[in-house]
Amino acid sequence: MNQDGQSDVLTGRALVPVFGALMLGMFLAALDQTIVSTALPTIVGDLGGLEHLSWVVTSYLLATTASTPLYGKLGDMYGRKPTFLAAILIFLAGSLLSGMSQSMGELIAFRALQGLGAGGLMVGAQAIIAEIVPPRERGRYMGLIGSVFAVASVAGPLLGGFFVETLSWRWVFYVNMPIGVVAVLVVLFKLHLHVPRHRHQIDYLGATLLTAGVSALILVTTWGGNQYAWGSLTIVVLAIAGVLLLGVFVKQETRAAEPIIPLKLFRSRVFSVASSIGFVIGLAMFGAIIFIPLFLQLVYGVSPTSSGLRMLPLMAGLLGASILSGRAISRIGRYKPFPIAGTAITAIGLFLLSRLDVDTPPWLASVFMLVVGVGIGLVMQVLVLAVQNCAPPQDIGVATSAATFFRSMGGSLGVALFGAIFASRLATELKTLPPQIAAQFGGGVNISPAQVHELPQEVRDDFLNAFVHALSPTFLVGAAITLVAFGLSWMLKEVPLRGSNRRDAELASEELVAGGMGAEAIMEEPALSGNTPQPTPPSRD
Repeated sequence: MNQDGQSDVLTGRALVPVFGALMLGMFLAALDQTIVSTALPTIVGDLGGLEHLSWVVTSYLLATTASTPLYGKLGDMYGRKPTFLAAILIFLAGSLLSGMSQSMGELIAFRALQGLGAGGLMVGAQAIIAEIVPPRERGRYMGLIGSVFAVASVAGPLLGGFFVETLSWRWVFYVNMPIGVVAVLVVLFKLHLHVPRHRHQIDYLGATLLTAGVSALILVTTWGGNQYAWGSLTIVVLAIAGVLLLGVFVKQETRAAEPIIPLKLFRSRVFSVASSIGFVIGLAMFGAIIFIPLFLQLVYGVSPTSSGLRMLPLMAGLLGASILSGRAISRIGRYKPFPIAGTAITAIGLFLLSRLDVDTPPWLASVFMLVVGVGIGLVMQVLVLAVQNCAPPQDIGVATSAATFFRSMGGSLGVALFGAIFASRLATELKTLPPQIAAQFGGGVNISPAQVHELPQEVRDDFLNAFVHALSPTFLVGAAITLVAFGLSWMLKEVPLRGSNRRDAELASEELVAGGMGAEAIMEEPALSGNTPQPTPPSRD
């Protein structure tokens, strides 16, 4: 909704190309989280720098997570369209330069540039949907956006393997160029949004503190148990620095004229609960699911590319549940039942995965993965929709980015937590094997399937038994943590989704007040109540 109280809503054929371009942008950002993995050995063989290999992935993750809240605020301040276009151009520049890299140092730097753009692609697409589609109809589109991550998770390893085998690892990055150009052209000529035209004060100090604090904590979760021991001085100092920097950031946000993450958002029960669910489900989901490809490669002896195909049931469940739940939400105008059902089904699915063994039939493992996929598809994008429905129009972008940020942080911490649980349990299980074997495979998630398959048959069988026994507790812990999200989902306030006209919006605001929100409802819906003057008319981009 613009500042004149008029809507930028798109309908029918006008919405199709714009929505397609937004999905392409999100697809690029999600694809580059997975497409590089299969190309890493070839990249090292060409550029060298094996000791810095992990930074090819870490630099992208770091830049993406740290920039997410910044893009939300910039979109609220300067408009969604220019911010989204800037993100695409930054991402494409990083992709082109990554493909042209002549050293590992250059590749790491340009991957970080890619990540800076990717953070804006993820947030920008969801925030633009919030601006051009009314909440009542938004569910079906948010479901399709959620399906992008499912497709990218499967397509990434497959495309990466294809380019490495048939062309060059550099095409892992060059493939983004034609897709990105199409997205740029469609957004440039087909998307017309109102841009705010009043002066702003950018909270540079808050942005710096947030970026530094988040970066420190991500490095803790990335390096801990891998490059450095969990109790090492480096990890301890980074953890303390990250917590202190984020504490100072919160203090800064109470004083900033235009904070990066307005603390008033946390007065909303919907925002606080939805963000908490997103963090917890991200912690459990991402932390546990990273072990599925490893299980498939070790126990069933498939290649990394084939393991991606074997995860199709999980992605199919996620895709189908996202789309169907989105359509159902648009039809009934309510969203609370879906995160309740989704967290419950995810917990059941993770419990079923804890029953995996060396003699589990592949079809049964596929069923377990399907259950997990359905659960995830029912909950992930619904949380963003709930947050957007209760955020004031001028804070749609920052509310969307904050919800995405908490989920991403949960995932980063989950990878570290479950990696530590698995490594500790595996070390205990390996004590029954010869000492040289225990020393060789004591690194947890860094196990090399090729090395395992080279072991003598009897030793390999003993190792696989130790592996599945160590893996079971990780899925059980994931199921237990997901039950926390299940409990939180019952606390999520049901706010009827607004329709496309002003009267529906006013009725939604009245229901908020009637539901006991009081002044908070007015804070959350200023543009709907008509109490917020907008003296400066916007211009159309």
